[in-house]
Amino acid sequence: MNEAQLRTVVEDVVKALDAKGFLKTGKCECEGGPKALKGEIKTSVGSAGKIFSGASSWGAAPVKGQFSILQPKAAHQDDDEDAHVDAAVIQAAGASRVSVCRPTKKGTDTARYVDHTMLKPNATQEEIGKLCEEAKNFCFASVCVNPSYVALAAQHLRGSGVKVCTVVGFPLGSTTPTVKAIEARDAMANGADEIDMVINIGALKSGNDMMVYEDIKAVREATRGKVLKTILETSLLSNEEKVRACAAAKKAGADFVKTSTGFGGGGATVEDIRLMRETVGPLMGVKASGGIRDAKTATDMIAAGATRLGTSASVAIVTDAKSEGKGY
Repeated sequence: MNEAQLRTVVEDVVKALDAKGFLKTGKCECEGGPKALKGEIKTSVGSAGKIFSGASSWGAAPVKGQFSILQPKAAHQDDDEDAHVDAAVIQAAGASRVSVCRPTKKGTDTARYVDHTMLKPNATQEEIGKLCEEAKNFCFASVCVNPSYVALAAQHLRGSGVKVCTVVGFPLGSTTPTVKAIEARDAMANGADEIDMVINIGALKSGNDMMVYEDIKAVREATRGKVLKTILETSLLSNEEKVRACAAAKKAGADFVKTSTGFGGGGATVEDIRLMRETVGPLMGVKASGGIRDAKTATDMIAAGATRLGTSASVAIVTDAKSEGKGY
């Protein structure tokens, strides 16, 4: 299927969902959730064949259904008929598989933005199991774990609708493109749906943008059909370097640009998210990660243009509780 045919299928799916009332613009009714601007529902096809939809302004939070059009609202909205998706309608429009995550615990709509993260070197199997159960309970977008735990996470999350994300070239980004590509392929073979790679930071700071581009391109070619996020480590970069890194990631066909590893001495800032969103435009994903520990910070990042959040304080954020410890 070529891109034109894929786009036609996507448009048919969106029209069918819109006709059934599954996609709505306007104020989000989710308690504590971000607001969406009114506007026409549009779709675009990413370089890896991923489907994105949203309101007409990138500054708005995604309309109900962006990125995961089958994900229901927060758990406390049990009576919302929109949470009951007609799989037959969606499959008739061209989808070959339907995946639904239904939350079992009460949380805000911010949950659908979250990559529930545990990347500490001393994480145990039991902690990864707990991470996955929390992700299923609140319907987080994904869990993000180190490569050695991808297979375990995939086993825990099978059939849940929650994705498995892992890291490549982590946390320094200084391995070769070949090694990063092999890491990515191994992770996908073990069950990874999304890859967060650290770019070659030294090459970027040396002014060698071609090396940065080739580094990302190698992983992009190894991950066709999966989501690729590029970690810039913004705390080590000037604004001019951040812009160049975003440009290289976009040119190489990455799906997201991401702020930080959480190991580089700094995390996400609202200013960096705004700059990254301004640079990559409205269709590419922007992930804020590092130092997001409470609901207000998470909401601020989304308002600035983030479409994904990487944090280990996910449960505290979506339940508006106080986070314990520092973490990711």
